[in-house]
Amino acid sequence: MSETRMGNVEQGLSQMERVVDTFVAPSKTFADILRSTSWWLPFVLATVMSVVVTVGIDRQVGFDRVVENMIHSSPKQEEALANLTPEQRAGRLHGMALGYRYTSYASPVFILAISAVGALVMWGSFNFGLGAQTTFGQMFCLWMYCSLPRLLTGVLTLVMVYFGGNVEGFDFKDPVGTNVGFYLGDAAPWLKAGLGFLDVIGLWVVVLMVLGTATVAKVSRGKAAAVVLGWWGVMLVLSMVGASFS
Repeated sequence: MSETRMGNVEQGLSQMERVVDTFVAPSKTFADILRSTSWWLPFVLATVMSVVVTVGIDRQVGFDRVVENMIHSSPKQEEALANLTPEQRAGRLHGMALGYRYTSYASPVFILAISAVGALVMWGSFNFGLGAQTTFGQMFCLWMYCSLPRLLTGVLTLVMVYFGGNVEGFDFKDPVGTNVGFYLGDAAPWLKAGLGFLDVIGLWVVVLMVLGTATVAKVSRGKAAAVVLGWWGVMLVLSMVGASFS
């Protein structure tokens, strides 16, 4: 019996089991990261979803419409474009549309970059701030799995662009109503940005990060929450400040 148990422990969870457990039993996934830092399946899922969503937006909405809607939601950008000649305005909008289109299709690269930066911040915060003994690989893997709920945002975005019936009002930055800011209409950009952080899926990710870092860094959940929520607060403030200049 003991040999069988040891064999099971050594074998650990499969990648698919890790993905499923992230949603139904996250503690199992996080404990297994201490055994293996393999993260390929969450990345593949995120890549497929990002490309599928981009294709859906490209076909159903169009990036010209995406840019027009974004300009309309930013009084300062709208004012700047109003001062251009029609030819200059058309050229500017076309260039922006191409930029958003190409960067959207290249989103897998940005997923890796953002995950690497986030993991580095968490690794440094826990190792140098709390004296934990984590590795960058563990934090990177953890970041990938904790981000899995964001796949639901992709699914909801697809439902909206194909069946929502209001592609003219599509908001590229905030496509689905999972946060408070989505429902504020013409409220100040900084307020919408701040309340946009009160997002069901985003907070789900934050909770997973607290639980996951506590397991991987082997610290209390209180200390993990202090670090994760601290950085969440920093990003909230930076988002509001940035939006106030838009």
